[in-house]
Amino acid sequence: MNEIICSNCQKPYPDVEVYFRCQNCGGTFDYTSHPVYDPKSVETELPGTWRYRHTFGLTPGAPVISLGEGNTPLVWGEVEGQKVAFKLEYLNPTGSFKDRGSAVLISFLEARGVNEAVEDSSGNAGASFAAYAARAGLKGRVFVPASASGPKRAQISAYGAEIVAIPGPRSNAAEAVLHEVQRGTVYASHAYLPFGLVGYATVAYELVEQLGGVPGTVLAPVGHGSLLLGLGRGFVSLIRAGVIDQLPRLVGVQALACAPIWAISVYGHSGVSRVEEGETLAEGIRVRFPVRGEALLRMVEESQGTFLAVAEADIFPGRDQLARQGFYVEPTSAVVWQAMKNLAGKMPEPIAVVLTGTGLKYSSQ
Repeated sequence: MNEIICSNCQKPYPDVEVYFRCQNCGGTFDYTSHPVYDPKSVETELPGTWRYRHTFGLTPGAPVISLGEGNTPLVWGEVEGQKVAFKLEYLNPTGSFKDRGSAVLISFLEARGVNEAVEDSSGNAGASFAAYAARAGLKGRVFVPASASGPKRAQISAYGAEIVAIPGPRSNAAEAVLHEVQRGTVYASHAYLPFGLVGYATVAYELVEQLGGVPGTVLAPVGHGSLLLGLGRGFVSLIRAGVIDQLPRLVGVQALACAPIWAISVYGHSGVSRVEEGETLAEGIRVRFPVRGEALLRMVEESQGTFLAVAEADIFPGRDQLARQGFYVEPTSAVVWQAMKNLAGKMPEPIAVVLTGTGLKYSSQ
């Protein structure tokens, strides 16, 4: 396994057991280096993202847990007269990009002998966790906000996971799951555990393969920051492998109602005091305290990229405009539309936009 340490005290991740944060200081675990990509080590006979298994850093005995995630289409569209390549991550097996991370995370848990775990989610991560847990034969329980979209809750239940609905904002579900963890249950957190990052890096590998080179700009919605961070690390790995020669400009998009990373990028760390966990149609990125925020800020700065915040009034129109081009996504994904309009003519080409979750999961009821 690639070396993982506490970002605060540098204590290594334990060789046994599964801890979501450092037992020594409470810090967040992360990799000490980017994935190591080798074009000659790509295993084309393996399914989906597992082609890139050599970059995952899992132990040799870790099983391949797959539902066919990855290999998502790249389809060209147009925004404000500018051609844009849309990466259709909503066509992953459970309807979101989360499947790339879940495949690696559940493989890790299986290798550690875990047979039961809990997760918290606004919907997509919970559904993905439940599906891959079912595939591996793990018992799962998912804490969700009571306001989470009905189709997402139905999907989680269909996979056999138990749902625990928590009243109030998204952060309440994150707090509630910790009480379960204190009783000794493994916390398979997509936010705290770093294993999903190497799964998200595979989006970068696929983009370069599909475009025949490096994109000039990549846009994606941002909640905890894991997707865009994983993407950035994937591109760095490709640079180090000599596959590409530059880092694309990374653009992270948040909903203005809850935009902590954008606030910090604009106002500095004092910007956090301006942020509330406001109601937003973009429920998948309603995260007031993003676990990977600092690392993502550094990555986006390195890429000479930026963060944008989109007003609520622009989210549904963005969803509708994407649908008019054949892309049916949930409101969380649709925040990218207004961001593209705001940056039209200012982004290096080719431009790639990640559409993260299917519109079939959204319900206003």
